[in-house]
Amino acid sequence: MNASSYHRKRKIIKISSLICGISGLIILIASVWPIVEYQLTKARTYATLLSPLIIQDKTNNKQENKDFTKASNWFPEASGNKDFNPSKVAFYTISIPKLKIENAVVSIGGDDLSKNLVQYPGTALPGKNGNAAIFGHSILPIFYNPKNYIAIFSTLPTLKKGDDILVNFDGVSYKFKVEELFEILPTDIQILQQDTTDSFLTLVTCVPPGDPRNPRRLIVRARVVSDASI
Repeated sequence: MNASSYHRKRKIIKISSLICGISGLIILIASVWPIVEYQLTKARTYATLLSPLIIQDKTNNKQENKDFTKASNWFPEASGNKDFNPSKVAFYTISIPKLKIENAVVSIGGDDLSKNLVQYPGTALPGKNGNAAIFGHSILPIFYNPKNYIAIFSTLPTLKKGDDILVNFDGVSYKFKVEELFEILPTDIQILQQDTTDSFLTLVTCVPPGDPRNPRRLIVRARVVSDASI
């Protein structure tokens, strides 16, 4: 091998190494930044909407090892007496225009969040007085896909007060308006309680999206504003 070929090969190796290093750094930043950004901005905003969170959750170690594609693992304090596999399962759809979610399927009392959204068993049906609690999975926002149920709620933290959530249940269309967003711990099951003064919708996902180390639940609470065809 002559000197010219040797230097050319070394140059190619250096350039390839540099490209690999930069690519790795970009991937690392793209993976870590959404978690950091959430902690610095959105988490701080949500904390003002309810009493301060106790960040250190005693169930953290147990939570990290759980399969969060199963809705029954989300609120262990409440799921003991719930039937997550009923013999007759009803389905309906929800749409969130701001997130480009269109006709996402909700299973009433189901358990597999990789196949659809899940309405927590025992919570009110949409359009009825009470609180319909719907769980959805989330991952890193850079992998967001509104048609993939593993990623469907990854951008839920970007919703704001006044945003629309559309529900089609049993042939009737309902419009809900977001009223508030806040965080809770997995042991806080009060969000499953029923307020029968109106028809409410509660969307639930894990936050920060894609970070299982200190899991919390983001709650998006909405109230019905219309039951006419949309």
